[in-house]
Amino acid sequence: MLLLLLFPLISVAAEPDAIQVSLAPSTASASVPMAATLTVRARRCLTVLSLGVAVRDERGNNLDFPGAAHHARVCPSGLTITTGKRVFDAGRYSEFGYYEDRTGYHSLGTQLLTITPTMQGIDPSPTAGKSLVFNEDFSSAIAWGDRWQGRRTSAYRYGSHNPDDAKLDWLSPSAVTVSGGSAEFTARPSQHYLENGRHAWDTGMLTTEGTTQGFQARTGDYMETRVKLPTQRGAWPALWTWKDGNSEVDTFEYHPDNANLLELSNHVHPAGYYYTNARAIAPGRWVTIGVHYGATCNDWYVNGAKVFSDYTGVGDDWSAYLILNLSVDAGRYHAAPRNREPLAFSAAYVRVWR
Repeated sequence: MLLLLLFPLISVAAEPDAIQVSLAPSTASASVPMAATLTVRARRCLTVLSLGVAVRDERGNNLDFPGAAHHARVCPSGLTITTGKRVFDAGRYSEFGYYEDRTGYHSLGTQLLTITPTMQGIDPSPTAGKSLVFNEDFSSAIAWGDRWQGRRTSAYRYGSHNPDDAKLDWLSPSAVTVSGGSAEFTARPSQHYLENGRHAWDTGMLTTEGTTQGFQARTGDYMETRVKLPTQRGAWPALWTWKDGNSEVDTFEYHPDNANLLELSNHVHPAGYYYTNARAIAPGRWVTIGVHYGATCNDWYVNGAKVFSDYTGVGDDWSAYLILNLSVDAGRYHAAPRNREPLAFSAAYVRVWR
């Protein structure tokens, strides 16, 4: 699974080697995808590790534009980059260019970004006119081999584990159980070690890949889950799709160190959104999350309300297997576990309408 990186706290250099010439836009409408255009110059030519546009809300949450330029060459004549698109809720934000060199991250000048409300009608239900074609409500034991399998996935380089993606996972079907109408995922320190020498964690995955049914979501479907977000540092739950290395759409990813934020991502035709809502998203809270897979636009829903449209979609012929899992962060992009105590995550259902 590809990772949507959250930008770290930026240090401010007294005399940065690069200088921000302009940054646009400074205003936009809520829920409308927008890109940022940044122009910088340098006193002398230099190559920076990355160059991009960062955004902070009034609480200091990271809401950066995707699509930073890597190994960018900045000269006195100037360089202009355009980021990937994202959407923002109505409000006031701090917006600034940044660059990364071998000494760290440096901001280039902050300005106000104002997002104005957009008048919108009531969206129809994403299940309107559709039939339920996949319904896992975890009312009985996991149907291993028939509906689900949990030993390996083609999304992981080594099948059962994938240290390349900053994960400590080692897949074990015993890490997923059913209790009280929910699937309970539990990650614990493993006896295995990864190829990079890190101590692995036995953890759970449910995937339809390699099963008798072999169920796949496809263009036009709506998939939804209801989950209880984990509280422990290092837990990394997600519902996503995968097939042949180019079919990933993340219904959600969550990290407790970003307590009020869900990562919503389309890796087929790249787009993404960091959805932040302290009233709906928090460690230990139940939340319903879904995505409608459209040929030209995917729509994400949280607790029944549409929160993001990517306007890129998955194409007419897209299809992919389902994956619901609890990964364990290795500490590269998000905090690793504090100790060896088990990590927990719960799911009440996974449903697909067609």
